Amino acid sequence: MTLLTSDTFNMKKIRVLFLCAALLVLIFCIIPASAAVLEVTVKGTVSAISVANNTLTLSDPQQYGCDYGSGASAPVCSWSPMNTTAISGTIPDVAAFSVFTQNDQVVAESFGEAGGKWIALAKLYGSGPGANYATDEIGDIGSLPTSLVGDYSVNGATVPNCSACAGTICTAALSNVTITSGSMVVAEKSIIPGMSLFFNGRNDASSVNVTFVDGQVSSASCPGYSLMTGVQPISDYLVFVVPPVGMSGTAMSVVSSPEPTTASVPVATTTQQSDMPFIAISVLGLGIALIFAHRRGD
Repeated sequence: MTLLTSDTFNMKKIRVLFLCAALLVLIFCIIPASAAVLEVTVKGTVSAISVANNTLTLSDPQQYGCDYGSGASAPVCSWSPMNTTAISGTIPDVAAFSVFTQNDQVVAESFGEAGGKWIALAKLYGSGPGANYATDEIGDIGSLPTSLVGDYSVNGATVPNCSACAGTICTAALSNVTITSGSMVVAEKSIIPGMSLFFNGRNDASSVNVTFVDGQVSSASCPGYSLMTGVQPISDYLVFVVPPVGMSGTAMSVVSSPEPTTASVPVATTTQQSDMPFIAISVLGLGIALIFAHRRGD
């Protein structure tokens, strides 16, 4: 029978703790982590525009929020009055100065807190509580909860320039832009920064013009990069919609079936394979190897 001395016991205990710590460090280093800054959505009336300060101010703001309950049913989302009389933020694009005027109804999106820096702005069609649809959107349009007038929708999927990355963000080389009317895709095209996609193929005098100004993409989309903690990428688009003839300012008009006139361009998609199965197997194997090494040492 072998008796363990106090020093031998302490050494074995230290070795076990070291092996456990090493496993934890490897797990946290290998498994990707992601984080996103909270986005805050508010709605209000334009009360001030300052070209000198590059800001737009909204009065009587309301904040958008959703109640998810127990998660068993769809969330209930609504606007709630905020405990402030006005909120100001810098604009996402200088085009805002030619779009927004005093008394316009606006939905605005910012990072982290209400105001400070608007990452997206939407000009609502009409006035009062019935103004729920936008004619103009500027900035990171994908973050806005608003719908466009005339049963239109616009989507932009940025594609990275993998030679222009810094940390968690890469510069976008182009954007795959899609314009939808109802449930039908009526125009799509891959455009580089500064280019536009225009559609006016319906018989109601409406039109949509989308300009891709510039954009960002997560660096995890590029070879050699993993998903790391960081601020989510944002992009800058300009979306201008001419409403259908006779459309009310307080309701969305569902018009006749669209007649596409813009040739469709296939939208490129990139699917990134997950490394999680390989990572899990590797970590498990390493753990088993360390345990056997520990037992042999005994």
